[in-house]
Amino acid sequence: MSEETQGGGAEPDFEERLRGLLAGDAARVRPSPVPYPEIRRRGLVERRRRRGVTGAALAALAAVPVGAYALGGTAAPGPAGPAPTVLSSARPAPTGQATPTGPATASASTPTAPAPTTSAPVATPTDPARPASAAHQLLDGITFEQAAAGLGACLDYNKAHRLPKDPTYTDLGKPADYRIILAMRSTGDSNAPGDGYFVVAVREKPVPARLICTVKDGAASGLNTSAGDPFGDAGTPVVPDMNSGKLYQQSVIDKGDWKLPFRWGIIGGHRTSVTRMTVSYGGDAGQVVLDHGWFVATGTLHEQVTRAPHLKGYDATGKLVYDSDQDPSYEKTLP
Repeated sequence: MSEETQGGGAEPDFEERLRGLLAGDAARVRPSPVPYPEIRRRGLVERRRRRGVTGAALAALAAVPVGAYALGGTAAPGPAGPAPTVLSSARPAPTGQATPTGPATASASTPTAPAPTTSAPVATPTDPARPASAAHQLLDGITFEQAAAGLGACLDYNKAHRLPKDPTYTDLGKPADYRIILAMRSTGDSNAPGDGYFVVAVREKPVPARLICTVKDGAASGLNTSAGDPFGDAGTPVVPDMNSGKLYQQSVIDKGDWKLPFRWGIIGGHRTSVTRMTVSYGGDAGQVVLDHGWFVATGTLHEQVTRAPHLKGYDATGKLVYDSDQDPSYEKTLP
C-alpha cells in the first residue's frame, strides 16, 4: 500500500477535482425558462370552460374572420389590428341585441342604426334650374317664375305639334331637366308680328339639348331646338350657336328699318380655357355671362346694323384666345 492511500494528503486533491468537474457541468447546463404564455393560455381556456363555453361553440367562433366573440361575457383579448369593414350587404342586428364588433374593451359600445321610418318621399323638384346671374340673364322685368312658365309652355308646344310616327321627333322632356340661361323681351317684326319674350334653356341629360322659344300672350309661338354636343367638331375655344341669330336679328323683310331700340342676345358654348368674354354690336358694348359652359351675351341696339355681334374670348392670363372676326364658321355679316 502506497503512502498516498494511507496518508491524509490525497483527499483534498480528490475533492478539489470533483468540485471542478461539477462546476463545469453546471456552467454548461441551463434550466428551461418558465413557460408563462402556455400557463396563461391554459388558465384562459380553463376560465372559459368554467363559464360554460363548450368546445363546439369555440370551434364555431374560430371560423368567424372579423373577430372573436365571448358568449355570455366580454370579447376575448387579442392582438390589436384594423377594425373590421362592415359591408353594405350586412344584415342589421335585431333591436335590443348587441351589434357584433371586433376586438374591443368591455366599456366600448357600438350605436345601433335607427329603425326605418315610414315618412312620405321627398317631392321631386319640378322647376328648372336658375341661371348663374339673374340680374344679367333675366332681363326686361321678366321673373324666374315667368321664364319657367314660358319654358313649360314651349315643351307643351313641342308635344302638341308632334306628327304621328315622325322619326325625327325628339321628346324634349320636362322643365326640371333644364337650366334657364336667358329670358328677355322679343320685338315683333313683319314676319312675326307682336311682341313677347324669349326663353332660352339648356339641358345636359339624357341627351344635351338647347331650345330657344318665343312666348306671346302666355303661349309658345315659335320653337327652335338643337341636340348633341354644342361644340360638335369645332376646334375653337368659343362656338357661337348658329341658330341664335333669331335673338339678335329682325326679319330680312325689314332690313335697314329695324324697330329701335332693340333688345338682342347671342348664346353659344365656351371651353374651360376661356374665363372672360366681351361683345359689341352696332358700336355699343354689351355684357357677357359664362354659365356652366355656355356664354350669354346681351345688349341694346340703337342704330341700324349690317354686321353681326363681335365676340372675343380671353384665358386666365388675359390672352386673347378667340375672335369671331377670325372664325371662318361665324357669319359676320347680316343677311
